[in-house]
Amino acid sequence: MTVIALPVTRLRSLPAAATVCLLSFTVFWLAQRAAHVSMIDLMVYRAEGATVRAGQDLYAMRTTAARLPTTYPPFAALLFTPLTLLGVGEMRALATLANLALLVALVHLSLRLAGRESLESALWISALAVWCEPVWTTLRYGQINLLLAVAVLFDLTRRDGHRWAGAALGLAAAIKLTPAFFVLCLLLAGVVRRPCRRPAALAVAVFAGATFAAAAVLPYDSRRFWTDAVFTASRVGHAEDTANQSLRGVLARLLHTGDPGLWWAAAAVLTAAAGLAVAVRAELRGERAQAVVACAATALLVSPVSWSHHWVWCVPALILLGTYTRAGAAAGWLLFSSFALWWVPHGPARPELAQNFGLMTLSALYPTAAAAVLVTLWRRSRTA
Repeated sequence: MTVIALPVTRLRSLPAAATVCLLSFTVFWLAQRAAHVSMIDLMVYRAEGATVRAGQDLYAMRTTAARLPTTYPPFAALLFTPLTLLGVGEMRALATLANLALLVALVHLSLRLAGRESLESALWISALAVWCEPVWTTLRYGQINLLLAVAVLFDLTRRDGHRWAGAALGLAAAIKLTPAFFVLCLLLAGVVRRPCRRPAALAVAVFAGATFAAAAVLPYDSRRFWTDAVFTASRVGHAEDTANQSLRGVLARLLHTGDPGLWWAAAAVLTAAAGLAVAVRAELRGERAQAVVACAATALLVSPVSWSHHWVWCVPALILLGTYTRAGAAAGWLLFSSFALWWVPHGPARPELAQNFGLMTLSALYPTAAAAVLVTLWRRSRTA
């Protein structure tokens, strides 16, 4: 009787999970509408697509009232051209629906990565995760962070030896360079572990193919990006902005300067080396979940700009942490749902350059959490 009752119980609880998730998403959507979210980054993507269709200079483009520039590689702009075929209202609605579906996919893949795959659990966690600040802000701006994270996890949760493992990862890196950090981890692990070599090689091939295809269609823009724009971090925004939750942002606020220069370069190199060591060690031990989380934390820390919405990787990190300690995971969910980094003064006057210790602490919560995750994973690997 027990064997029969367990699936029946699960069948009954699945509709409950789906109902709560749908209710949470509905309230979320209403809250975003009440907040009159601009989805400003989605408007930038649409403008990039329009610029490509008009044959204009992609990296001279400025759009929206904030005069935002193009920051992604030319391949991304090619993918954005279909957005010009939609009305603004329809585009925003479809983007919101797609991001909510991608959140469920991200949670589901994160649970698979942690060895806890369950549709019911994915729905319960998604109902909570949608209120995390990185997820809220991703949907507020109409960002593509969830899409990129799902693409990365889609590949990294495939079985070893899968024919197409690495393809989605290569495409993600061609759209935005940060996922290339996961490819680097696979390349380093592949020196010792044969199963890592094929997906790493395919990711590099797909990235190169997409990049060269974009160069064939947009030769001038490709030259501008790969010889200039990619090296100009100031195009993205002020380093000290409280939303910049990278090491560079922390150091800019700590040193009261818009350019932490060599201090950031040295910190980034050391952090990248340490983080990759943790990630590669975990991958060589067959601990893919730990490797992915370590890799994500390191990439977010060393990137010149890691806006708070880039930190949707907190979702797989907290799911993995929950397999170790429920109290730690609960504290993590509370941190990322607190919106604490927005409690500090911020705005065009650049008040972040004059923060005191308390404000600096609040505006460094995400990097501090990432550093704690890396230390935890390293200690577990030493004691396992």
